[in-house]
Amino acid sequence: MTVQSLEAILLTGLVLGSLYALISTGLSMVWGTLRIFNFAYGSFMTVGAYVAWTIADKSALGAGIWLGVVIAIAVLIALGMLSERILIAPFIKRRDVALIAIITTLAASLFFENGAQILWGPRLKQLPAMVQGNVRFLGTMVDLQDVIVMISAPIVLGLVALFLYRTRLGRAIRAVEQNRDSALLAGVNVPLIYSLTFGFSAGLASVAGVILGITRFITPTMGDAPLLEAFIVVILGGLGSLGGTMVAAYIIALIEATCMTFLGLYWTPVVLFAIMILTLVFKPTGLFGKE
Repeated sequence: MTVQSLEAILLTGLVLGSLYALISTGLSMVWGTLRIFNFAYGSFMTVGAYVAWTIADKSALGAGIWLGVVIAIAVLIALGMLSERILIAPFIKRRDVALIAIITTLAASLFFENGAQILWGPRLKQLPAMVQGNVRFLGTMVDLQDVIVMISAPIVLGLVALFLYRTRLGRAIRAVEQNRDSALLAGVNVPLIYSLTFGFSAGLASVAGVILGITRFITPTMGDAPLLEAFIVVILGGLGSLGGTMVAAYIIALIEATCMTFLGLYWTPVVLFAIMILTLVFKPTGLFGKE
């Protein structure tokens, strides 16, 4: 392995890891609090990217990328809360709520994807870059946009951690995650916490969707592949473990970058799914999850 290839793997792993950490944290929050897996999460990324494009692109409103990001986050938080009220809340007390949630969120995913195609069309779109130019990083000239991704993801995740551990609402979310019945006895409005958690995770999805829309193209199905990779990340890190999810995101990203360099594009998913299967067989709780 040459120094150049090692630098390329490390750089790609850091960029992908930052993106996967953003995507997976929202999934992990929903699982930890509601004990369900949100299969509409990829569609939330798609809708967030399209909303930001509508606000930012010159062929649409042309108000700029930063305003587009803010509005996309606000819209997706509202959409996430509304989705929880429609898709999850009516079934939350049923014993098979996890299975029902799979069906309802998959149906919502199809609804959002087809709705995006009707509203914005099938033609490829791309968000304007937040910053322009290149910078030297790890001895290599790198697009400044990739550096922004590597820096912004830990900052966003750090703010999420501060929110969860230092605010009253964040502590309420963690209380519901640890023991719903005890949180009810302590006076926590559990249905509201469920709705807010779903909304916050959708807001994180919109940030990830904007990053995808800047670095790649926006399509109605753009969230499908990142959702599968995020699923592998949360399995490896431990469902419901935010810290484990963040660490696992960078592990999976570095493995993916290494496999793409030496095995090629087609064998990389095989390796990632093998890691997920081995994790489920030998350590179902993941690296950092609890029983």
